[in-house]
Amino acid sequence: MNWLNELYKINKREPDKEIERSLVNAIFRIYDRFPRIGLRERFGQQEMSLDIADAYIHGHNAMIEAGVGIGKSFAYLIPSLLTNQMSQKPVIIATSSIQLSEQIHKDLRIIGSRLGFSTVRSVVGKGMGQYACRSRAAELINLDDANSSVSTLAQRILDYEIDERADIKAGISDAEWSHVSVNDCKFERCHHKTACLFYDMRAKLNAKAHEIDFIIVNQDLLIRDLMKKKEGTKSIISDQPALIVIDEAHNLEAKVRDARTLEFTYRAICRTLDTTVQLLTKQSGDKSLFSQSKFIKNCAERIFKQVNADLLDHAKQDNDRIKVSEIKGTPLNQVWNDLKDLSLRLSILTSRHEREIDDAFEAINGLITLIHVLAKIEDNYLLWASSPLGIATISICPKDISQFLKYTLFNGKVPVILTSATLCQGGDTLEEQYSYMTHSLGYKGDFLERQPSPFDYTNHAMMYVSNKVPYYQHDQREIYLEAAYKELVQLCNLTQGRTIVLFSAKEDMKYIHKKLISKANEYTWPVHVQKEGSSQDSVIAEFRKSKGVLLGTGVFWEGVNIEGSDLSQVIIFRLPFPVPSDPVYEYKASVTENPFMEVFVPDMLLRLRQGTGRLIRSETDLGILSILDSRLSAAAKKSYREQVLETLPFKKVTEDFAVLEKFVQTKRIRRTD
Repeated sequence: MNWLNELYKINKREPDKEIERSLVNAIFRIYDRFPRIGLRERFGQQEMSLDIADAYIHGHNAMIEAGVGIGKSFAYLIPSLLTNQMSQKPVIIATSSIQLSEQIHKDLRIIGSRLGFSTVRSVVGKGMGQYACRSRAAELINLDDANSSVSTLAQRILDYEIDERADIKAGISDAEWSHVSVNDCKFERCHHKTACLFYDMRAKLNAKAHEIDFIIVNQDLLIRDLMKKKEGTKSIISDQPALIVIDEAHNLEAKVRDARTLEFTYRAICRTLDTTVQLLTKQSGDKSLFSQSKFIKNCAERIFKQVNADLLDHAKQDNDRIKVSEIKGTPLNQVWNDLKDLSLRLSILTSRHEREIDDAFEAINGLITLIHVLAKIEDNYLLWASSPLGIATISICPKDISQFLKYTLFNGKVPVILTSATLCQGGDTLEEQYSYMTHSLGYKGDFLERQPSPFDYTNHAMMYVSNKVPYYQHDQREIYLEAAYKELVQLCNLTQGRTIVLFSAKEDMKYIHKKLISKANEYTWPVHVQKEGSSQDSVIAEFRKSKGVLLGTGVFWEGVNIEGSDLSQVIIFRLPFPVPSDPVYEYKASVTENPFMEVFVPDMLLRLRQGTGRLIRSETDLGILSILDSRLSAAAKKSYREQVLETLPFKKVTEDFAVLEKFVQTKRIRRTD
């Protein structure tokens, strides 16, 4: 297209003012063409595009809340396409989930083709755990029973039926997939690299600036790349982007903590030591490394024996995070010295297997940090133990992640755009509204005007707060659950199903699911429950077909997009306050003057806004939001009630079931088919 060519030429020869004028004019021309190319501009969309263009031109970071329904992916893809055209440098888009990455990739194809960007070269980057490893599959075929489910899975991978986890439409458990997913990739040494999607993806992520236009990754991968660049090891993603866009940025703090959390199992430590010794002995032939490795393994075995005892005494379920008792009887100083020796040897090792050396160097240095933390030499880390999948695991995580982001992401080298439908709290000024996110992330940059949702919440939705359910108390948990169950059934009958129930505790969800199944003859709607694993597509499809009731937690609080009458109610089972004893929130609380109002309420509000955002997904959607937590009732007189009501978009709020029932009847929300 002529105007695209002109834009590129202008960037080559003109100063910033001319670039700015040309970029702004190009955005106006694009939105003017929307009706002719079958697209509809949403309220606030063009303003958001112009704000992002301005941030790029002036090299500023920008934070912008974009309400549900303004079409924020198109709003940032349009200036991103133009930015890439002008700069000939890639745009990095980081999301909070694989599903969202895939959706943005589709949106990029749609908007790019309709606007004449016919040669957009893009890649979707995922973590190695999402890809099938043919090398591991081949080993399993040789070792395992040919009739076992794992062997069958391995054979399908070797037959090129499965390249990644998403190829298994029926889903698969984490435990089963862990046998065949990419783990400690051999990269250049792998015989299967030419047909490996993971290997091909990693090559494209780190392509030269002029060889790739868009790099779409999840936030975990972006943070891991920032860590590698900070440590001076080989990066994962191109280090020459023109712009970085972080979508669903309300998740960024948690994603950074997850990415910077180092997890250790006894088996993984042994594997790291074996790989390190193998790399070093190939070049040096030093046999003493074997005894050195054996000593460290023996010490690790002692440490994990103690951790297992701690878990047995204090953990009630696999995901519980418990404190690690003081390590006694293990010479941690000697372990530290031996690990430092291995790290030094790796740092001066030269080999064509550069990636493997970098990975081993990183893993050994992680072990050094763990020993420091266990020996209480390093106090800037949080430490806990858990047993995911029944395997004892020690985790360490930096206490403060804001400094890391301040100097690796918000350093002014590349403009960074943070966007989400839920970034703000209450407040009179933009700085106050964005303050919780600013403090949590160490953000430095501009605060842009919030772009509110264009949906008609006043006439299309009502919020119901139950005042009948007693307060939740752990020692009287069953009393609360029984009362909440009765209220839940009454509400689901009101809309005749078509309800998603969001839980903040998996144990609550299991209890209610068991209760509903046992009383199935007392109601007419089918019950569905969240499945194990990351993909919930199949259970959502079943729910939509049956128009029943779906119980979910975790991933269901965000990313679920069900338009129309298939979903007419969202029930929040309990307000999603974080667990006070969680090591992260325990630390955050310890460094604030008013932990409840400065940490726990803002965090709860962010998650609550995400959950309630599942209800109204289009201009014509109708529905009710029900909250089965009487702490939010007027009679409870909680200090945060007004803050919740101010922050949520629902204008009609009632505690009277009869009023709610009349609204459902008036709006004809009750199913009639």
